[in-house]
Amino acid sequence: MRASGKKAGERGKQTCVRKRLEGAVDVRHHEFVGQVQARARLSDIGEATSAIRGTLQTLAERVPEGLAENLAAELPQEIGEYLRQNAQSSGDGVRFGRDEFVARMADRAGMDRPQAAYAARVVFEVMGEATQGRIMDRLQAALPAELDVLVRAGSRGELPD
Repeated sequence: MRASGKKAGERGKQTCVRKRLEGAVDVRHHEFVGQVQARARLSDIGEATSAIRGTLQTLAERVPEGLAENLAAELPQEIGEYLRQNAQSSGDGVRFGRDEFVARMADRAGMDRPQAAYAARVVFEVMGEATQGRIMDRLQAALPAELDVLVRAGSRGELPD
């Protein structure tokens, strides 16, 4: 009887640990969204989520599928799903520049283009911090210079024309 009691106790500990881990993932998600909302000066969590979704879905179309998957794995699960959903199965991604990126992102997020460009910059900034830069170098290397500048611009300063 004592052995089964011990197993029940271990199961209880495992459940507590799992709940703490699930909570940590949830916190990372809320932190990510909250950072985007605050830095992009968006009115609510819904706008921030739209900006994140629009940016990452558009990015997933542009980069190689394997890179989209690697980046998704570094992000909170709910956020990484935006990359996974739109990852191009063709392998190399669709070729388009900064203006087309911003137009696609703006359409997805329901924003005007200047607001979408700034929100995308913020999303990339927060993404770089969330992944501690582990995958951002590979992302920048996979993009043409005109898109790379959008990724590197951050929430401060201006984009070159």
